[in-house]
Amino acid sequence: MISDKLKSTGLADAADIQTAWPSQERLEKGPVVIVECFQEIPCNPCETSCPQKAILVGEDINALPRVDHSKCNGCTICVSRCPGLAIFVIDQKYSETASAITMPYEFLPLPQKGDTVEALEREGKTCCQAKVIRVVNTKAQDKTPLVTLAIPKGREKDVRFFKLVP
Repeated sequence: MISDKLKSTGLADAADIQTAWPSQERLEKGPVVIVECFQEIPCNPCETSCPQKAILVGEDINALPRVDHSKCNGCTICVSRCPGLAIFVIDQKYSETASAITMPYEFLPLPQKGDTVEALEREGKTCCQAKVIRVVNTKAQDKTPLVTLAIPKGREKDVRFFKLVP
């Protein structure tokens, strides 16, 4: 069921977001996928690309993807395959004070490892500073580079993009 906020603004609300999240127990085990796909559209690259078979769309290609978080190892393959840029990998075990979030990034210039960037919420507002800890841009990503940011713990549900700081 699509929330009124999602229908009217295109932005997920807290209830929508919660449906995509694994248990706290699973988050504490290491990297895990978050699929924030909330609209039924004909799409299944997440399912077909997952080597762990952790994402299931099923026979109805319009169905929302379902994730078996216990099967996910956080490999990030599905992140670059999602045409809607709706998949992220969160690693709450990155450090004592920071979590890592891997996201698709389809702009130039690409950030560089070590860059400080402004992390953005879904509405495009700056929510915190983040450090680029990895940039992966190989043929395997099919022209969708992956950027991993270190973000302050507690911001995992907020950060969904970033902007470069001049």
